Amino acid sequence: MSKIVKKAEEQIKNAVSLALKNAMDKGVLAEGEIPEINVEVPADRANGDYSSNAALSSARLFHTSPRNIAQAVKDNICLENTYIESCEIAGPGFINFRLKREFYSDVVLDILSEGENYGSSQMGRGKKINVEFVSANPTGPMHMGNARGGALGDCMAAVLEKAGYDVEREFYINDAGNQIEKFALSLDIRYRQLYLGEDAVELPEDSYHGRDIIERAKQFADIYGDGYLNKSEEERRKALVDFALPKNIELMKENMRKYRIEYDTWFHESVLHKGEIADVIEKLKENGCTYEKDGAVWYKNAEMMTKMLLSQGKTPEEIEKLELKDDVLVRQNGNPTYFAADIAYHRNKLEKRNFDTAIDVWGADHHGHVARMKCALEAIGIDSSRLEIVLMQLVNLVKDGKPVKMSKRTGDAITLSDLLDEIPVDAARFFFNMREAGSTIDFDLGLAVENSSQNPVYYCQYAHARICSIIKKLLSEGIEQKEVTREELKLLSSPEEIELIRFLSTLTSVIEGAAKFRDPARITHYVYDLATLFHKFYNAHKVMVENEDLLQARLALCVCVRDTLRNMLSLLKISAPESM
Repeated sequence: MSKIVKKAEEQIKNAVSLALKNAMDKGVLAEGEIPEINVEVPADRANGDYSSNAALSSARLFHTSPRNIAQAVKDNICLENTYIESCEIAGPGFINFRLKREFYSDVVLDILSEGENYGSSQMGRGKKINVEFVSANPTGPMHMGNARGGALGDCMAAVLEKAGYDVEREFYINDAGNQIEKFALSLDIRYRQLYLGEDAVELPEDSYHGRDIIERAKQFADIYGDGYLNKSEEERRKALVDFALPKNIELMKENMRKYRIEYDTWFHESVLHKGEIADVIEKLKENGCTYEKDGAVWYKNAEMMTKMLLSQGKTPEEIEKLELKDDVLVRQNGNPTYFAADIAYHRNKLEKRNFDTAIDVWGADHHGHVARMKCALEAIGIDSSRLEIVLMQLVNLVKDGKPVKMSKRTGDAITLSDLLDEIPVDAARFFFNMREAGSTIDFDLGLAVENSSQNPVYYCQYAHARICSIIKKLLSEGIEQKEVTREELKLLSSPEEIELIRFLSTLTSVIEGAAKFRDPARITHYVYDLATLFHKFYNAHKVMVENEDLLQARLALCVCVRDTLRNMLSLLKISAPESM
């Protein structure tokens, strides 16, 4: 929370504690240990700015009714040199408090002094967090799930940084294993079809059928011609993958940069195949978690999961319904599975690179893999609570009230690249963070490009631009912003002004909540609500008034709103235009 809010809350707690002590000293209350004082914001501000249930929670301690305790607090409380104006009793014994004007003045002064640091928190205390998101297979174009995952993961990382964590953004490149073998096969067949015809070489159903595979095969043929037709299958496929894979990876990087995402690490799965996968399999063997069957190495998933679920309070009957099965770690041909690589990858993050926490952003279709992955980490001696999985739901594209599933350009499913050609990056990043990850999003392509207050990102940007316009107009009249005093700011007393300042004061707690719950949607909601409150203030009051002290106070408030809007939009990597 902001230091002004924190100071006000501490003052209330201390004042209530001291009032209880004074009441005990006077014999009004029985002697006892003063309880911990809780302070919260009431749901209805008409009841006060803050409320405490101290009287209700201590009735048993003092052997009297909550109303008597609340009255004792009111009669013995000292509010001098605090932000608290008054203390009132409500209902069965709630103690409500109202704030002085100084509180609101000091919030504005705090925002002005903190600048872009306003809202920052040290909640994370520098703990290292790895946020891995998108991690699309480099065998084809990125889709809508990747589009949402990119905006969600990047903004989540930014929120965590704002909350005081040491954050690293990571993209995991699946450049080894079964999908690369399938990639090689698909490229090989498309290459041979160019010269032998489609009927001569059939593409298997489970291969990659996208147009991008045909394009890469043609690009390869443009350079090497039919020279690889007579090469061995192994040599030809290796050459095709060596040619196409770097191009696909570079295209992914270009798309991410276009999406304003800069990763700290692009981690290649192939690195794990140089010993780390073998090490983790050996570790599982040592811990008695594997067995061999039909020439393959298996992980005792059913046994390990059963132990974990029983420890969590699940009944044998509940576990039996899950129909747990064991997993292959090493195939008959000696190649490790994706699951084995995944265990090694998370061990690399949590043990080798020693991140305090690893956060993975996955599609909801991976929900069945979460418990299995956590259990496997426990099996190799890693605390599974250090791995957090954020599951995101699907994106439904709509336009004019109708579903949109195909790209007009290619006739295929709309890709991330298609989306960014269709709508502004600002809109994409804002829209994808308007709902928490676990909620399905209906992404309205028409609304995203609409220049009206119905478009939420336009609405927020317009509030920023409107304030910039106010300041420019004042400058054109020869009026510049001056340093304001606490007394001048006390002139901000209308309901719209108080509500706006009060909302500004909550930013740090919003940042902390968004970081704690891994939910950047709280930031878009904050920005939208702040824009709404500003428009409400603007429609009710003029900034340019004859009273210069009031003019400067309102100008200072406008600057606070402008800077907060800009800083929060910047956190989401969304532009804050000065004119629209």
